[in-house]
Amino acid sequence: MQYNRVNPYKQRYFMNLKESVVLITGAGSGIGASLAEHFGQKGSMLFLADRDPKAILKTAEILREKKITDFETFCGDVADEKESLEMVNSALRKFSKINIVVPCAGLIRDGLAISMDKETKRVNKKLSLEDWNSVLNVNLTGSFLTIRDCAEAMANGGWPSLIVPISSVNKAGQLGQLNYSSSKVAISLFPKILVGEFLLKKINNIRVVGIAPGYTKTPMLENMNQTILEKLIKDVHLNRLIEPSEIAMLIEHLIENEAINGTTIEITGGLCHQSGVVK
Repeated sequence: MQYNRVNPYKQRYFMNLKESVVLITGAGSGIGASLAEHFGQKGSMLFLADRDPKAILKTAEILREKKITDFETFCGDVADEKESLEMVNSALRKFSKINIVVPCAGLIRDGLAISMDKETKRVNKKLSLEDWNSVLNVNLTGSFLTIRDCAEAMANGGWPSLIVPISSVNKAGQLGQLNYSSSKVAISLFPKILVGEFLLKKINNIRVVGIAPGYTKTPMLENMNQTILEKLIKDVHLNRLIEPSEIAMLIEHLIENEAINGTTIEITGGLCHQSGVVK
């Protein structure tokens, strides 16, 4: 049976992908780069940011190879307040609006809070403050600044808008990831809090829906120890990694369905028994 997608519920702020501006941070690799390609192929206008100039240049080259040309790139640090604001202002100068923002910029610096020496039975290593701060700065502060500054523009502009904070299934608490899991559980709370604040202030044009991906097919995961990777996949009902394109399809559905709002959705392939997770 064939059917045409319509808007039967008369959404107040219906978004058309071909008319939407999508701002993506961390667009130089992984999920961010895949989202750029997906929405570029759908006809969206793209504003792509990354702090690695070589990485964002590579994404731009891939897009051009696929005949995607309606985009602008920006190189900057999402955790820097001035650079975050300049990123948003640059997007507005280029496209005059921002409809969708997906802050994908993220960092992992794994390590136990304290480690014991097997022989002396004394602590011989601690998670460094540098590793703690670097992860929290990029993952949490960076997401906050991107979302705050985009939300300001969206509220002032009145455009139909969607904010998609990127959490992680490891918000549940992954051993060796005290810094990363802490940042991702905080981000998972963004949608409910922000939507509540928007309701309070009668900001009706912005929705917020978080996504918590499971183990996703990105270069970082594919290049890890294959024995460990196979062990992780055994805990997934689908017995495979999530494709970045599947995350893009979920975001596309969120764009179309106004009723999904103020929550964080897991997309894991059925991750049932996470190895090393605090229950």
